[in-house]
This record gives sequence, structure tokens and C-alpha cells, in this order.
Amino acid sequence: MTDVKKTVAVIGNPASNKGRGAAIGERVFKSLSESGMRHGFDVIDLTGDSFENSLSAARAHSDLYDYLVVIGGDGMIALGANAVCGTGKPLGIVAVGSGNDFARGLHLPVNRIRTAVEGIVGAIVCGTHIDVDMGHVRSLNMEPVVQGGSGELVLTEAGNPVEGFVDRYYAGMLNCGLDASINDRANKSHLPGGSVRYAAAVLVELTHMKRYGYHIKAVLADGSVDERDIISPLVTVANARYIGGGIEVSPYSLLSDGMLDLIWIDHMPSVAECAAAVSDAYNGKLLSNRVFGWERVREIEITRADDGDEPPVLMADGEYVGRVPVSVSAAGMSLRMLVPPAVAGWHKRRTQEHVTAAIMRDGRDPITGRFVEA
Repeated sequence: MTDVKKTVAVIGNPASNKGRGAAIGERVFKSLSESGMRHGFDVIDLTGDSFENSLSAARAHSDLYDYLVVIGGDGMIALGANAVCGTGKPLGIVAVGSGNDFARGLHLPVNRIRTAVEGIVGAIVCGTHIDVDMGHVRSLNMEPVVQGGSGELVLTEAGNPVEGFVDRYYAGMLNCGLDASINDRANKSHLPGGSVRYAAAVLVELTHMKRYGYHIKAVLADGSVDERDIISPLVTVANARYIGGGIEVSPYSLLSDGMLDLIWIDHMPSVAECAAAVSDAYNGKLLSNRVFGWERVREIEITRADDGDEPPVLMADGEYVGRVPVSVSAAGMSLRMLVPPAVAGWHKRRTQEHVTAAIMRDGRDPITGRFVEA
């Protein structure tokens, strides 16, 4: 019996990088097609003229493909993840965006098109993949208001977010405070390079910090419940480690533990504390700084506290999501990623023991997340 020929669907982002995304998409499509001729798979293009249209095409035509490949940054990865999360269809990434933080955390090539395509082809031929967790954010106590849509936040022509029903998966982080404001400022910046834009946004937003008011009800890793107000400039619910082109906000995140990491600023930091945090942002030791709180959670509800400023529009994977109140949960091992054998081996070696060692190195209790007093 002849094996059924597999099909790879490709989605690019033609509007990205001042229109250069179209040329990159054509290059990837051609390279995958040539590899398909050699290795026996077909390639189709499902790129639409917008994020929503591409997502709709990927969902509507899921019976036409066996693998989905997205080309771009974290926003495109969010598109691909929301298209195939929970289906078992593997997702491949050609990471050529401004941040590429999820790809970086997966140990996949960043801004190396040829290497990325070769890795995807190798994964298809060798049949290698890994299953990873996703975050799932939903509105609390709301009914959908987007008729006939996917439940995503609608944007006006000016790009301003309009509140609506939220129901989406995210790969990296749900940003709920200062980090969302930084992300928003970086998105609107005209500076070259994602890391440069993000670093500049950090410096500006640190001088305008607000005390946002959150009420959280979290189910922790041990099953206990933590319910309280957090009045803070920053609350993040992380699935992966990086944001902003390599800032390791959540160094303890493990993509296969069925958990999310709740990170917040514990008190209004001094100038010295801000400087210390910035210096630790790229070395994996950010959470050794006592200005940050950390808990490992299974799920969490985030609502508005009576005190504090109104939290900004939430962002996930660099995309606008909506506003509190929301519930967030870990969707364990729900996304299948195409990775070459070497990358699959790297993930197998990065175990909970390594993460626990880092937590204890930073002086925290692995269960409670609190600092252990000497």
C-alpha cells in the first residue's frame, strides 16, 4: 500500500517589516516546496490579508493539511497556536519577527530562515516533535459580543482595542500591567530592531509606573488557593520564559509541567532596585531580586481590586487581548511543535530538576515561591 502524501500549509505575514514579509514568505514557500518534491510532501499557502483571515483560513481548511508552518514573530506563532492547539496537528515556526521569544525559549533558530526551514523539513522526515503547554485566557462573566467571529478582540481601523469576549490561547506570556504598557509602546515605536524598541520602551515606562489594582484567586501547584489583592505596577502570567527580544522575565518556566508562573512586582521599586532588575533581565536571575513575587499556578482569576489604578489592556504574545476580569489556565501539552531531533533532545534534558535548582539558587522555596530567610 502506498503511503498517503502529507501536506504542509504555510501562513506568512505579508504586511510585516514594511512589506518585506511577503518576500520572506515566498522564499519559505519555495524552499519548502522544493524539499517537498524530494521528500514526498505537498505545500499549500493559506495566507490571508489579515491576522483574522489567516486564522479563519487555517481553521476552515484544517482537513487539507497535516502540518502548519507560520512565518513571523510571536504574533504569528499565536495565530498558528490558536489554529491547531488541541488538534494534534504539528506547528512549525520560521521565526523572523521583532521578538521571536517563544522560538528562543523552544531553542529554535531565530532570524535564520534557511536553518529554520531545514529544521522543519528534518522534523517532518524524521517524525520528531514535542508537546508543550499553552496558556488559555477567557473572559469572566461575559457573553460573546463578536457575532460569527472567533471570540478575538476586535480592533478598529485606527488599531485601538475594543472590549469584547476573550477566548484565546497564548504561547508566551499574558501581560497585565507595566509589561503590557511596555509592549504597547514598543509596538508603536519606529526604532529599528525589536530588542532596541523594547529596551527603549522599558526605560520610558519605568519612569511612569502606576499602582494597578488586581484581585487574584489562584490555584497553586499544590492545590491550595491564594486569594488577595495585588496593588502593583506589574502582573504577568507566563507560560514561557522570554519577552522583548530576550528578556528572561520567567526563568523558571517549563513548557511541559502543566503550570503557569505568576510574577508580580511586590512593591514600588526604588531606582536602585530598578537598576538591579534591569541588570538581571538577561542572565536568568531576574527572580532572585526581592522586588518580584512569584508563584507557580494551575489556574488564576484576575479581577479589578477596589484600590489601585485601572489595569491597562492585556496583551499576550505581543497582541492585544482585552481587559480584566479574566480567567487563565494552563492547557497542558496541548500544542504539538515540529522540532528537529537535536532540539527534541535538548528539551528532554531540561527537566524539573534543573528548574528547581535555579529556584533554590535564587533563594526561593520551590513550593511557596517565597524567599527563604537565612
